[in-house]
Amino acid sequence: MATTSGTVKKIIAASIAVILIVAIIYYMGTTPPPQVTLHTVTRGTVEKTVSNTRAGTVDACRRSKLSMPIGGRVDQLLVNEGDLVKQGQVLLSLWNKDRKAMQSQAKAQLQASRNNAKKICIEAENAAREAQRLDQLHERKLASKEATELARTRAKGSDFACQAARDEQQVAASNLDANNVLLEETYLRAPFAGVVAEINGEIGEYVTPSPPGVATPPAVDLIDYSCLYVTAPIDEVDAGELQQGLPSRISLDAFRGEHFEGSLDRIAPYVLDLEKQARTVEVDVAFTDPGVRSRLLVGYSADIDIILDTHADVLRVPTEAVMEDNQVYRYNRDTGALELVTLQVGLSNWNYTEVTGNLKVGDEIVLSLDLPDLADGLEVVPRND
Repeated sequence: MATTSGTVKKIIAASIAVILIVAIIYYMGTTPPPQVTLHTVTRGTVEKTVSNTRAGTVDACRRSKLSMPIGGRVDQLLVNEGDLVKQGQVLLSLWNKDRKAMQSQAKAQLQASRNNAKKICIEAENAAREAQRLDQLHERKLASKEATELARTRAKGSDFACQAARDEQQVAASNLDANNVLLEETYLRAPFAGVVAEINGEIGEYVTPSPPGVATPPAVDLIDYSCLYVTAPIDEVDAGELQQGLPSRISLDAFRGEHFEGSLDRIAPYVLDLEKQARTVEVDVAFTDPGVRSRLLVGYSADIDIILDTHADVLRVPTEAVMEDNQVYRYNRDTGALELVTLQVGLSNWNYTEVTGNLKVGDEIVLSLDLPDLADGLEVVPRND
């Protein structure tokens, strides 16, 4: 009996070992279902947009790289970089004592010519009165004809002298204007209110104006931050749908995750044809909220989305889940398998595609399209389960 019992135990142990070996071989040869990332279909807003092909740039509606009209030595530097300045404010001045002296001389000459003209014109008035008195005496036979004609001649000559003195006064006034202009050339004034972005020059340094065709650093770079916009290129195939005033959305690398409202302000009247680049049309999108301008810096890189059309509260899916021919993989929880569905679609952009048929709210579709061997009927496992 003991021998029989031992034999049975050996047979049972061998059977279990065989079963285990068979199970291991079976499972080692079976590939587990792939895991997929799912997205639940919901309702929301879908926009038809046009975006820039390359990074745009924040720019100011007015920016002036100011240079002196004449050369000279910097005598006063009245602002610092970052200063807010008013229109007409003096930013720097050159040494100008010689021109101030010329201005003072011109003022003195003008005053002298005024006094001289006043003196000569008073004498002319007296000569005219004397000629009139002799005319009256001549009519009464109390003055000779010769004396009367001499008085008339003197009066007429005095009148011309008065006019000449007034002309000299005008010449002196024009000379003063010319010296004022020469003196003003030594001052650099702000043509508009703005922020001093850059200063090239120090007190005592010599500055020169830019010769024609030769670019030199500006004395002062002035930026008007009251009006900012983004300039960016749009592919020529999208340009035909654009029109001024379209609402836009601006995003900046400096403020990731934040968007700023804008409006399409300008569409270039020509197409840029640059070598080794797609043909594009430059557009300008202005910031519509004045409050954000204080946060921005000219030169920031920016992207724009120009909104051509908007559909609110519609069925939508992530555009990344839509394959060619508007197909998606829908997950069937009852069978654990994928179903290939061809969608009816409406508006679409980089983020969402509007679904007008063949899906409903709550359906689950596959996002992880990069997995190999996805196919209709394939059993999968949701990655988030």
